[in-house]
Amino acid sequence: MERSELLKQLRIDRNAAGAPRSRAPLLALAGTLLLVLAGLLWFGLARPQPPTVRTAVARAASHASGPGSVLDASGYVTARRQATVSAKITGKVAEVLIEEGMRVQEGAVLARLDDTEAKAQLSLAQAQLTAARSQQAEIRAQLEQAERDYARHDELHRRELVAAQALDAARAQRDTLRARLASTAEQIKVAQQSVAVAEVQLANTVVRAPFAGVVVAKAAQPGEMISPISAGGGFTRTGIGTIVDMDSLEIQVDVNEAYINRVTPGQPVEATLNAYPDWKIPAEVIAIIPTADRSKATVKVRIALKQKDPRIVPDMGVRVAFLSGQPTQPGTPSAAAPGVLVPAEAVRGDGGQGVVFVYANDKVERRSVTLGQNVSSNRHVLSGLRDGERVVLSPPESLNDGDPVKLAESG
Repeated sequence: MERSELLKQLRIDRNAAGAPRSRAPLLALAGTLLLVLAGLLWFGLARPQPPTVRTAVARAASHASGPGSVLDASGYVTARRQATVSAKITGKVAEVLIEEGMRVQEGAVLARLDDTEAKAQLSLAQAQLTAARSQQAEIRAQLEQAERDYARHDELHRRELVAAQALDAARAQRDTLRARLASTAEQIKVAQQSVAVAEVQLANTVVRAPFAGVVVAKAAQPGEMISPISAGGGFTRTGIGTIVDMDSLEIQVDVNEAYINRVTPGQPVEATLNAYPDWKIPAEVIAIIPTADRSKATVKVRIALKQKDPRIVPDMGVRVAFLSGQPTQPGTPSAAAPGVLVPAEAVRGDGGQGVVFVYANDKVERRSVTLGQNVSSNRHVLSGLRDGERVVLSPPESLNDGDPVKLAESG
């Protein structure tokens, strides 16, 4: 027993003695690694990243392929030839033959009114004309007989075979029939005019297109009353529909009176519909309306569209650029002012002085420039920038001289 107890005391307990000595270095190493990783993460997050920018190349002003814009304005497409078609008479609509979007030719039937009364008036006038003509034929026959009777009595009177009283009676009968024949002829003219009026009234029950165009509105339905004038009630229409001559479309814009001196008749214009911003439509100034709007301090300008297209419809919003002159052909010497053209969004500032950021070697250089006029969507830089240099588009407000930047990946 004593020997076994002594052996137990000499046995080494590895679990109790070795654990403290093996865990301490591992814990210290893990803590160090965590500190290093935290430091690297903080450094990576706290380190400022260069902004991503877009650039464009400045090009010489003499290389411009088109004229410059001297003034921009906005307005609407309008139709010079537009009509709300109505009947000439008041009546009940019997038939409507149009729908919105339908193209009609000049004289095409748009609608018909109830023509019962008009047809009855025409029949009456025609009957009166027939009666007048029949009476005329009867009187003409009687007059021929009276002419022969008078000639016979005149011959007998010269032979002194009849009394003068008989000759006078024959003459009176002849003259009376002559007068009746003349009166009947006038009655026939009146009857003919009555027939013409009745025919016009019947024709007025048919509503026709006054010119070729497109129906943009249908305003009446069968069974409704229509009148060429307002009857004061809500159940009487004043029109069948509205027709627009699409060949008469033009643009009307209001130009601030302070800049109207930049606009002249015949001046080239570039129009852009709000619905199709990438479509440039050639146009030119028709006329400057010689009156100003006192409340808006503007002058109305009419602009002709040189291109006809079904996409252009009345009342569309449009932006126009009044151009300075004829385009300059590429490679042709130009008398334009020296300098370069850059997108307008690359320039900070307005008036005669501005700032651009020139990109080179992944950094930007802040540069002051002298500005010229707007040329369409570009800005003319007179000095401070050379042809071929790259400028930053829409530079961030925080961008400063010498800052590193990163180019945005192209599309």
